Amino acid sequence: MARAGQNGQGSGRGSSAPDAAFDLWLQRGLHEMFDDVMREPIPDELLRLIKQEPGTGG
Repeated sequence: MARAGQNGQGSGRGSSAPDAAFDLWLQRGLHEMFDDVMREPIPDELLRLIKQEPGTGG
């Protein structure tokens, strides 16, 4: 996972260890904040909207 403004290509300076450490920190933080939300069931109304064919309007 590249930070904003980076294209995943090496810049030729330094090592990738700081980037790997940042990625690990970010991943753990996101999991800590959002794992509970991801375990919640999807509301029926939202599922209905997702399954609805485009252009049917309801």
